[in-house]
Amino acid sequence: MFTAISNMGYAQIGEFKEYTHVGTPEKKGVVSYDAENQQYTLEGASGNMWGPNDDFHFLWKKMKGNFILQALVEFGPKGSPNSETHRKLGWMVRHSLEPNSPQVNAVIHGGDGLTSLQYRKTPGALTEETRSNQVAPNVIQLERRGSKYIMSAAHFGEPFSVVEYGDIALGDEVYIGIFVCSRNPDITEKVFFRNARVIIPAKDDFVPYKDYIGSRLEILEVEKGVRKVVHTDPGSLQGPNWTKDGKSLIYNSNGLLYNFDLNTLKPSKINTGLADKNNNDHVLSFDGKMIGISSNHSLADSSNSVVYYLPISGGTPKRVTPKSPSYLHGWSPDGKSMVYTGGRGGEYDIYKISVNGGKETRLTTTKGLDDGAEYSPDGRYIYFNSVRSGTMQIWRMKPDGKNPEQITSDEFNNWFPHISPDGKWILFLSFMKEVNPSDHPFYKHVYLRLIPVSGGKASVVAYLYGGQGSINVPSWSPDGKKVAFVSNSDFSSATTRILEKH
Repeated sequence: MFTAISNMGYAQIGEFKEYTHVGTPEKKGVVSYDAENQQYTLEGASGNMWGPNDDFHFLWKKMKGNFILQALVEFGPKGSPNSETHRKLGWMVRHSLEPNSPQVNAVIHGGDGLTSLQYRKTPGALTEETRSNQVAPNVIQLERRGSKYIMSAAHFGEPFSVVEYGDIALGDEVYIGIFVCSRNPDITEKVFFRNARVIIPAKDDFVPYKDYIGSRLEILEVEKGVRKVVHTDPGSLQGPNWTKDGKSLIYNSNGLLYNFDLNTLKPSKINTGLADKNNNDHVLSFDGKMIGISSNHSLADSSNSVVYYLPISGGTPKRVTPKSPSYLHGWSPDGKSMVYTGGRGGEYDIYKISVNGGKETRLTTTKGLDDGAEYSPDGRYIYFNSVRSGTMQIWRMKPDGKNPEQITSDEFNNWFPHISPDGKWILFLSFMKEVNPSDHPFYKHVYLRLIPVSGGKASVVAYLYGGQGSINVPSWSPDGKKVAFVSNSDFSSATTRILEKH
């Protein structure tokens, strides 16, 4: 589905409501939305956005409360050899559509790459700015927390650099959206926005594991960093696996497992029998025939999480772990063993057990949390995350637990290493340093990052609002080109859905 609008009239387009020229139009602007690739293209000629008045093209909708706006952006070719150094694109928040309205915008300049948080505090006041140390980034985010505005910018692959400004009163209901400003009314400039997300964060007083917000089931092209929303739900979706045939994703919701068909874009419930309180720790066998689950509804003698497995199409679960709590994370390539996090005597360590049950083998003994164990495809290593170094970092060890090696060592708290099918890459989830290293909470600013199995510098491949449940389980596509994950937004607070496949 491809939608285009020329002019300034009402039409729903992707996340937004209307395309408007703020100021005095010299030429008509054009906006298009490619729903299949979820890309916005804005074209327009305008004067400047500075001083006491603004002149630009704006794709917008109204919102209330707190929000997070993020996108991967790109300038098109120069509109002419005389294109202005300070042509602009970015995110805009304003009180009204009047040219002199109080406003805040996160802006990137197309010529010299100047990046700044710009703001007009009162009607007709001169525009001010707080500059970022980033030059010509291509990832930009603007967040509102009350009267504070926070701009985050990065070159794709790098962590964000952040600047902020407080105490700007734009009113509770504001116009938010993406914009292009050519700075020359005789020259039309074109800009592109991908991975555009309008996010309503969880309320400050939400209670973890009791209160939940909505979910976006997304697919990421790892090499390009391009994301696509394939499903939205007002409830909590967690932990997508990718099936061996590449046709479906399996995720958890409200204690049940669902198969999401990537052709029809429809979910169907998987029969897990009496195991109806499953958590988001579920793993497919390497041959794709079985699914291991962690369920708080024990079929035997405990209400804590116990590991089971059953056919991927559904059936009667077979219990594996004799003790609880046990949280499954990995299945050996030969299908004979499972690895999981077990809570025993107040310590959480990595354990291994035969799929036929029996005695469990403790693989880690270091004090502190060890979690997220997963076999490499060749079976030579078990990768896991551990807090033993003081922060949560990625480690690996031999299948017998010997020779532990630290893979990451940085300022972030890194969780859930997932090894690509070719065994060359590790994808993992990174929480910011202010998060407790032993916690992996819901509803935080997090990164998905990628690092070679041999170690080195990690690259950000997705900037998202999520955390717990985003990517707890192995989720690479069979060809190793994509991964599935969950991001979050409170759909009950506003209409923020991206249009799905038509």
